[in-house]
Amino acid sequence: MPASKGYGTPNAQSPLAPLNFTRREPGATEIVVDTLYCGVCHSDLHMARNEWGGARYPLVPGHEIVGRVTAVGSAVTKFKVGGIAAIGVIVDSCRHCAPCHRGEENYCNEGPTLTYAATDRVDGSITMGGYSNNYVVDERFAHTVPENLNLAAVAPLLCAGITTYSPLLHWKVGPGKKVGIVGLGGLGHMALKFAHSLGAHAVLFTTNLRKREDALKLGADEVVLSSDANAMQAHTNSFDFIIDCAAAPHAVDPYTALLKQDTTMCLVGLPDQPPAVSIFNLIGRRLSVAGSMIGGMPETQQMLDYCGEHNIVSEVEVIPIQQINEAYERMLKQDVKYRFVIDMSSLK
Repeated sequence: MPASKGYGTPNAQSPLAPLNFTRREPGATEIVVDTLYCGVCHSDLHMARNEWGGARYPLVPGHEIVGRVTAVGSAVTKFKVGGIAAIGVIVDSCRHCAPCHRGEENYCNEGPTLTYAATDRVDGSITMGGYSNNYVVDERFAHTVPENLNLAAVAPLLCAGITTYSPLLHWKVGPGKKVGIVGLGGLGHMALKFAHSLGAHAVLFTTNLRKREDALKLGADEVVLSSDANAMQAHTNSFDFIIDCAAAPHAVDPYTALLKQDTTMCLVGLPDQPPAVSIFNLIGRRLSVAGSMIGGMPETQQMLDYCGEHNIVSEVEVIPIQQINEAYERMLKQDVKYRFVIDMSSLK
């Protein structure tokens, strides 16, 4: 069994620390990936501290993985030893339900297998994430990476990237569309880059105008201070789509008031409190409030290929694994532009 080492925690109260464990032997269609970089998602912090409930320990976080293939099963066709592979939020699904057959494994009727803190469908063990030196995964749930992209900056695309790319495509964002992005964090900065690249008129909503200059550099056509009632009112009934990327609790109604008839506000951020929505705001213009969760395997590969064609990557701060607990505290203070990525060579 492959020997593994990483950073994890035995319970919700303890900080992350070195942890040794073993992974199962790879099967015929599986690959072994030595981790080069792993992004740090806010979900990692929520899970490590069991803030959503249901976490399983010992827990090794990390679901934005880029690494080098070191072994392949006898039936593997997509990867060769020495190649680069990327692994995201899910590493398996039932593979036989309607969503799985559509390539939407993220919506598997039986529930997808998460990259960490989930039950491995093969041997029943607890999945351990990418804050580690290696990973074993079926080739169906791994992705190729365009050669022209910086690998450290690719890692967050496996969560922050696909989480924002998928709804923008689903709701047909493109030229002639006015699109709002709520929040300029790990998710929001990717939504802004994608909306701009797709040709939409992109408007960034923020609670902090100090982010204005960054937003404009990242592709915003306009920046609106969400606490400015007059600035918000000026955009009433004018948006074709709004993607809400904010992770902190906030009011949704001020944004639904900005939508045109028969349009949608999609929530992709994960505040620790559920949003309240006024039904009266919705029925007056037949509006929808929706959600979206990452993307299926074909769409994730499509996103990576699109990023290669358009030279899109995340804005990252690369850290050694030994600084992960400090990074969590800085993340809580929004002290990162815009995603931490762990250089896993520091684990050695």
